[in-house]
Amino acid sequence: MWAVAVAIVVLTVAGRTTTAADQSDSPEAAPAAVPRGSLVIIGGSERFRDRELWDTIVELAGGEGAKIAIFPTAGGKDPTKSCAQVVKAFTRAGAEPLVVPVAWGEADRSVHEAVADPDLLQIVRNASGIYFVGGSQGRIADAMLDEEGRDTPMLAAIRDLYHNGGVIAGTSAGAAIMGQVMYRDAPSPLQILRHGVHYGEELGSGLGFLGPSWFVEQHCLVRGRFARAIVAMRSQGIPYGLGVDENTALVVRHGRDATVIGYKGVLILDASAAGSDPDVEGFNVQNVKLSYLDRGDSIDLETLAVTPAAEKSDEISLDPNAADFDPYYGHRMFYTDILGNATVADLLGRLIDNEEDEAIGLAFNGLDAREQPSDGFEFRFYRGPDSKGWYTESFGGEDYTVLGIHLDIRPISIAGPLYGDRRGREPTPQREAAPEGDAQSVGEDGETSD
Repeated sequence: MWAVAVAIVVLTVAGRTTTAADQSDSPEAAPAAVPRGSLVIIGGSERFRDRELWDTIVELAGGEGAKIAIFPTAGGKDPTKSCAQVVKAFTRAGAEPLVVPVAWGEADRSVHEAVADPDLLQIVRNASGIYFVGGSQGRIADAMLDEEGRDTPMLAAIRDLYHNGGVIAGTSAGAAIMGQVMYRDAPSPLQILRHGVHYGEELGSGLGFLGPSWFVEQHCLVRGRFARAIVAMRSQGIPYGLGVDENTALVVRHGRDATVIGYKGVLILDASAAGSDPDVEGFNVQNVKLSYLDRGDSIDLETLAVTPAAEKSDEISLDPNAADFDPYYGHRMFYTDILGNATVADLLGRLIDNEEDEAIGLAFNGLDAREQPSDGFEFRFYRGPDSKGWYTESFGGEDYTVLGIHLDIRPISIAGPLYGDRRGREPTPQREAAPEGDAQSVGEDGETSD
């Protein structure tokens, strides 16, 4: 038994593009061998008492008594204290967790000493599961890769665990490292749209547990990060992206069979057939395809074939191109903050179940536009021949699965000031009262009727 160590492709982006392939320390191509293990990619803000996530990780690690090595590397605090809740969650799920002190705040040894320590390496070799906590993904990459971008002994041991059937789970920063390219320290999505990205600055090397065709984004829907993911993908020639929302995970088995678990969903970004207009000043893109997968939905990461949750396939199928399509919504949609909390997920659900076949969203700085003209972006979402969806209320809410919504993004100018004071108006003349006994009703257009 382990002691529980706890004291309780390449396009210009706003004139600033450098590709990962141009860097001497860029990650090597993913190994050809199909991994026997699993990945659990968590979008952040996971609930410690929601059992599904923790039980799933433990099951994938072998079940009751599985040894889980917890890495506090992304955090800047005392590793024992920062992992206390994670240790408790795994213990409740029947695992034997141990905090592996590869941490920048560890006083006893440096990170670079820890990743080569024989005793710590043996802990990983004896484990069947790995868990990376949240924080700064740059700290994880800087610890696990040497100065030449090569695997340290610790990362080599983690890869061996994965390819031999173990599970690697990570939340927030621990999710971002799953791809070969990741955001290290980036400003807001709107700033990324405006100013673009550089590999070696905003972008850097991840650990590459997923293949090179996939970019991973976390806190995706709550923080509107799907937009910055698209910029990174276009910058680095990455065709596909996974945007995992908070308290949600994508479980990937054998490198391809992926299923959504948790509270919300995962956004699939397909830029494989996207294009841009070089004559337009600023970031622009046409024909990125978005799909939204909800809890219980599955996707094959090689073929992109989606299987909706059984609850949806047994209920309502939505095909806007069918002759008998009977949508619930019948209004045009315009969103003034498309990067807002879960706004894009709401839009996709309403668009697939709507008489209207397109929706518009804007992204701009409202504080700037309040005083003066400001730059922004228009997001045009539209259905195509491949658009379809499913709907269920079996989970206690309105849950949609949405496939094949197309997206164009273009730079725009917001006329400012965006608004001003409302000035007083002349009072409206009063009607003469109707004779008693001849009461009249007033319609919506102000006309009277008997």
